[in-house]
Amino acid sequence: MISALIRLALAALALAAAATPAAAEWYEASSDHFVIYADDKAADIKTFAENLERYHSAMVFVTGRKSDTPSPSNRVVIYVVGGEKAMRTLSGDKKIGGFYIPRAGGSRAFVQDIRNQQNGYPDFSTIILLHEYAHHFLLSSSRFAKPRWFDEGAAEFFAAASFERGGSMWIGRPAEHRAGDLAFADPVHVRELFDPALYEQKKVKGYDTFYAKSWALYHYLFFSETRRGQSNAYLLNLAKGMDQKAAGEAAFGDLDKLERELKVYLRQSSAPALKLPPDKLAIGPVTLRQLTAGEAAMMPLQIRSQRGVGSEEAAVLLAEARAVAAKFPEDPGVLTALAEAEFDAGNDAEAIAAADKAIARDPARANAYVQKGYALFRQAEEVDADKRAAAYAAAVRPFIALNKLENDHPLPLIYFYRAQVQQGKEPNENARAALERAAVLAPFDHGLQIQAGLMLLGEGKITFARSILAPVAANPHGGWAAAKAKQIIAAIVDAPEGTPLLLGKLPDPVEVPEVEVPGDEA
Repeated sequence: MISALIRLALAALALAAAATPAAAEWYEASSDHFVIYADDKAADIKTFAENLERYHSAMVFVTGRKSDTPSPSNRVVIYVVGGEKAMRTLSGDKKIGGFYIPRAGGSRAFVQDIRNQQNGYPDFSTIILLHEYAHHFLLSSSRFAKPRWFDEGAAEFFAAASFERGGSMWIGRPAEHRAGDLAFADPVHVRELFDPALYEQKKVKGYDTFYAKSWALYHYLFFSETRRGQSNAYLLNLAKGMDQKAAGEAAFGDLDKLERELKVYLRQSSAPALKLPPDKLAIGPVTLRQLTAGEAAMMPLQIRSQRGVGSEEAAVLLAEARAVAAKFPEDPGVLTALAEAEFDAGNDAEAIAAADKAIARDPARANAYVQKGYALFRQAEEVDADKRAAAYAAAVRPFIALNKLENDHPLPLIYFYRAQVQQGKEPNENARAALERAAVLAPFDHGLQIQAGLMLLGEGKITFARSILAPVAANPHGGWAAAKAKQIIAAIVDAPEGTPLLLGKLPDPVEVPEVEVPGDEA
């Protein structure tokens, strides 16, 4: 199977290199779970959006989990930025083929040109997006903190998907993009997947087969008749509190035997996959809208802003945004993007003015309310103590207006809570309920989970706090947030349920795990 995978992977790369999509107008494709912005053919963008919705539906069907349809602003927004050179410029890393930034009310994915592979293996940039969305879906639909190998194996399993003409699709195809790892990277034994300490001990400086082996094990366990039910037993062992090594040995038995079985499995000339017909993949409508001339001119700047900018880049971006706004002074989309550029550059009054103009022309522009609220909150931090209550009352108003537009938008809930905290008040019951609800709506925002976890501890909701902190702590690429979550969980190990626990200011974690380069994993 390894040699076959290598041949297939080389063929896929050759086809991808030969594809040269023609430039077209900018469009917005809107569906239940995604918003896509692309400078491409309308039909191709719509097909891409429909395939992503099929992918979401396939994950619902296969996992048996159902996630609620998100608030419009809490969907994953995808920017199609162009070719490899454009992606390198945006990401600052020549190795990145695409990346994803999870944020409450602002999750963003950045991918290369759309290539709708029909009846074939997906383009590498699409694989990255599918991998990251698998993480997004699995975290949004379950609070259970899964081991790293299981989490990455599942994401690789689902990302190796293909979309057929007629609306069917394949899930769990052989991960061709991991063929080189299986053939040439440093080997990882299944025992190391179940024993993170052993893996770290044996880990080499070069590239290893962790992701490929995680996919292989997940794939084998998913399709194996002889080991049916063992994955569920393993997860149940973990839920009961067993450590990963003991849970693996109890569920799978002799791990050397499992390793031998996996090697035989990978040497097969073919591997199973799951085909889902159209009637198993119910999707909602996809709405296409061609961007206005002003929005199209602003889009390259909006992409950079949504990626995140430092002070120097913000100043450059603002000059360009103002130039576009001067040409399209009545366009609400342009004015909304200008408000964000003004805020990023530290110009709160100008950001508020631009947001007000955008809202006056189109009261449904959610980001205009967000940028105005951000600017007012920043202004409120600087006012004298006797004016602070009035300043925060004004700062909350844009978020209250946004909440009326989108009742489940997480940002109004977060900032309703913060308005009280930043005034030095004890948050009232409504504010605490708002933050708790926001944490449920955006489990992928790790900073929000830590904030909510600390609040829940103060209320004595120890079990709930652990449940939202555990997935953050288990993320091996979570950086500071993962280290902080581990620190909090360690501090509450013996905390009794129902007793309010105020931890005070904990010192910053000494060791911060390495942050994963977005997209490099796929």
